[in-house]
Formats: sequence, structure tokens, C-alpha cells
Amino acid sequence: MKTKVNYKTLYTDIINDHYPSKKSVCQEILNKKTLFILDTIELNKLIFEDEHNKNIEVNQKFKSYSKKEILLILDYQKTHNLNNSQLANHFKLSRNTVAK
Repeated sequence: MKTKVNYKTLYTDIINDHYPSKKSVCQEILNKKTLFILDTIELNKLIFEDEHNKNIEVNQKFKSYSKKEILLILDYQKTHNLNNSQLANHFKLSRNTVAK
């Protein structure tokens, strides 16, 4: 049986224990009822900054998106009039992934 990770609790604990100075910066995202993968990516950027940039390539392999998140990404593309290459660069995806 697959269990879902409660990212809200996880990131709240990380911030409270290790990065209390970044709590105000992350509070808007943490106040959301549900965190999506895009929210967790943004939290990683805000909390870990330099470490996040070093690990981008490694973490790319482990990303997965729900149908709702895919629709949010495609909506972002439509709203900002981006082509597949621009969208891929923005979300650090491959063009093939966007095309699928």
C-alpha cells in the first residue's frame, strides 16, 4: 500500500528545526490547504537555495506530476504564451516531457 507524504508537515518541521529565519518567506505556501509538487519545488528553492541549485540535476530524475499538476503547468503555458521549449526551461523539464 502506497502512503502519501505530508509535505506540509515535513517542510514545517524542517523550517522550525533548522531554518526558523525563513519561516516568514515560506508561510504563504505553507498556508495552502494542499501542497502540489510545484509548491514543494518552490519551498526547496526558498529554504535550501544553494544546496537546491547543486542538486537540481539529481532531483530531476525523481519528479512526478499528478494530472492536476500537469494541467496547472499547461495552464501556465497558455497564460504566459510560452512554447514547449520555454515551458520546459521554466519548469526544468525536457522538451520531450512537455510534448507528451
